[in-house]
Amino acid sequence: MNYYLGVDIGTSGTKTVLFDVKGNVIASATEEYPLYQPQNGYAEQDPQDWANAVLHTMAAVLAKSGADKNDVKGIGLSGQMHGLVMLDKDNKVIRKSIIWCDQRTAKECEEITEKVGAERLIEITANPALTGFTASKILWVRNNEPENYAKCAHILLPKDYIRFILTGEYATEVSDASGMQLLDIPNRCWSDEVLEKLDIDKSLLAKVYESPEITGKLTEEAAKQTGLAAGTPVVGGAGDNAAAAIGTGVASDGKAFTTIGTSGVVFAHSSKISIDPKGRVHTFCCAVPGCWHVMGVTQGAGLSLKWFRDNFCDAEKQTAKGMGVDEYYLMDKEAEQSPIGANRLLYLPYLMGERTPHLDANARGVFFGLSAMHQKRDMLRAVMEGVTYSLRDCLEVFREMNITVDDMMACGGGGSSPLWRQMLADLFNCPIQTTKSKEGPALGVAILAMVGTGAYASVPEACAAIIGTDKTCAPQTDAVPVYENYYQLYRKIYPALKDQYAELATL
Repeated sequence: MNYYLGVDIGTSGTKTVLFDVKGNVIASATEEYPLYQPQNGYAEQDPQDWANAVLHTMAAVLAKSGADKNDVKGIGLSGQMHGLVMLDKDNKVIRKSIIWCDQRTAKECEEITEKVGAERLIEITANPALTGFTASKILWVRNNEPENYAKCAHILLPKDYIRFILTGEYATEVSDASGMQLLDIPNRCWSDEVLEKLDIDKSLLAKVYESPEITGKLTEEAAKQTGLAAGTPVVGGAGDNAAAAIGTGVASDGKAFTTIGTSGVVFAHSSKISIDPKGRVHTFCCAVPGCWHVMGVTQGAGLSLKWFRDNFCDAEKQTAKGMGVDEYYLMDKEAEQSPIGANRLLYLPYLMGERTPHLDANARGVFFGLSAMHQKRDMLRAVMEGVTYSLRDCLEVFREMNITVDDMMACGGGGSSPLWRQMLADLFNCPIQTTKSKEGPALGVAILAMVGTGAYASVPEACAAIIGTDKTCAPQTDAVPVYENYYQLYRKIYPALKDQYAELATL
């Protein structure tokens, strides 16, 4: 039997999963590693930690499965996006990787906007200059650690450093490269114009492939450390969200997924390039060759419910422990007792500022309409509804861009809540489905490895054969117009508070 490895290099740890050609899990292993925060707003990781975790988990799944190493036909890599890995001429890591959630580069973002031009930057890279993206991190090292920048011979993304460890090749692929802010998104190649204006040497960057293309083969050294066969092909793979899309079957027009994790994501596939001139959503090359995806992000999605739980739900925590159930299950049941609209209580989930559609670091959370008659269950429901309104905001931007969505998958922790799925169905006014497989990014890149090594002819064909749906939640006809009225009111609150948010930030 043929097997395929999906490796997901995340922020908290690496998960490696061995699949058969039908997408069934044969074995999996996870290894965690630390996050370093040397200063407020900084976030770094040691690339050697990722490398160790990948090599260990690859060896572990092969040992657990009992599979013959020669039956593993391909490897796909997924990873946290936007991280900066710098190597010297001897391929040694120069400094810890500055990762996606690091916020130190505000000045560099201003520098990028000034040098490239705000409109031109969006035309080429499909996004405004953002602190999370890699380009501003490169400039930060140049501006603040010139001795490290002078030593730099290669710039790689986190998963592409792992590719180098496994194959010895300097390579990336279009979906992850899209998050560097150096890629010409419409033309799927490095932008000579942006590189020239920012004075970044193109020779520092890796060769760009499409996601299912073979980018290299396992070296003898990597084979020895993992127990796999030397020469095993490694395909391009994908950034984490692009990989999750393939792992949930979002590989053709009309298909989308919503993730409610710490942050919330609404992600839609598009066979045509579509860029929001206001920069409210990301447009990236996706893992299907010749196609793109658009992605809206709300910063405080699952985070809002976790914040409420941690501060106001001690009783639910204790009861859940006694009953042997998840505390979120009890919170769901409590929120269900409040009607749609939470008895005229609205919540804005801007605990960490906001990204889509309001690019505003000063925005903050709000309960609007709070009165003496409200109970905890109303506040709980308002939090869940407020997050859902925020995700609907993302969908509205897609509609402005003529991207239609008629098939929506739900994933992430919030996707396991029947109440939250029903809210999504009613507010999006389309069925919400979950997938049978919960492996997401690891399955997505394993599918890319299957396509790259010839097991399937195309990514959409592989998704159709492998991805199965589990539950479907249809919109409730009577609930849709009620939610719509509340949503239209919700949309008016942020504009009314925008100036006051800025004022609050100065106090």
